[in-house]
Amino acid sequence: MPQNEFDFENRIVAPESINGDSDIEFSLRPKTLREYIGQPKAKENLSIYIQAAQGRDEPLDHVLLYGPPGLGKTTLAGIIANEMNVNIRITSGPAIERPGDLAALLTNLNENDILFIDEIHRLSRAVEEVLYPAMEDYSLDIIIGKGPSARSIRIDLPKFTLVGATTRAGQLTAPLRDRFGVLLRLELYSPEELCTIILRSAEVFGISCEYEGAMELARRSRGTPRIANRLLKRVRDFAQVIGDGIITRDIADRALSRLEIDSLGLDSIDRRMLNAIITNYGGGPVGLETLAAAIGEEAVTLEDVYEPYLMQIGFLSRTPRGRCVTISACQHLGVSVPDSIKPEEAEQLTLNY
Repeated sequence: MPQNEFDFENRIVAPESINGDSDIEFSLRPKTLREYIGQPKAKENLSIYIQAAQGRDEPLDHVLLYGPPGLGKTTLAGIIANEMNVNIRITSGPAIERPGDLAALLTNLNENDILFIDEIHRLSRAVEEVLYPAMEDYSLDIIIGKGPSARSIRIDLPKFTLVGATTRAGQLTAPLRDRFGVLLRLELYSPEELCTIILRSAEVFGISCEYEGAMELARRSRGTPRIANRLLKRVRDFAQVIGDGIITRDIADRALSRLEIDSLGLDSIDRRMLNAIITNYGGGPVGLETLAAAIGEEAVTLEDVYEPYLMQIGFLSRTPRGRCVTISACQHLGVSVPDSIKPEEAEQLTLNY
């Protein structure tokens, strides 16, 4: 098996950022809430919070953005700063290794500025302890010296807004989570919302894209704008070489078929995983470690990268005994339903398909 066959870091349908995404996303990011497409509930509530904070001439309360990767958490943090007309400092949880690193960031903020911490669930416990009084009292408690001569001093900080982003809200400690006044969950996008995003991105890039072509891309983008924009750039190349430069439905379908991305956004890796469960283990249940060994992948990669979307669309289920495919997955792959799926379960799943 080639070494890069399961290189999830370069999967075109991976919701996580890969090489080349940063420049694309920076040029496409909207600057205001009005330009931001999708997430209507989060956007409407956030608009009210921002207007209220501006009316009181106060900093916005600390905001926690959580949800699957690629949905626009970093973009939304930049919009918050732009709407509040303040500066933003961007960092990530793993980058803040010591309490002194956090102290340096906080003391360099100006009044009402925003500190954005991506992957905030990966902050070390020592750094978190320093962050608590900073969020609550806008102050830093620093110990100077060691032993009997050590003393504690408190440094006042300017009032600021911490915007944290995480794909795993459950891994945040309760004391940290409770200090956020605004919690916003970002949901997967509908095909119609993604179609609007694709048409806007095509206009920014100067790409000719028909509505039907954009909708075909949207249906295969797994509800994630990052994937939609990535597919748009790849399909543009096919339209330029095998077409007349215009992304039509036919060109989009031909291009994505060559990229082995099917009508629901599954790629060859997803289908291989499902087929392995059906063919080798009769549809399941099969243990995670056993499945990982069967397809030559690490268990943690299956659990974190491949499984979430398959579970979201109802193709895979987790049981106490292991992973099982559903009737929906069998129908999509065009294979017979394994005997391990009970008839009444198959009937119920068929109704839900």
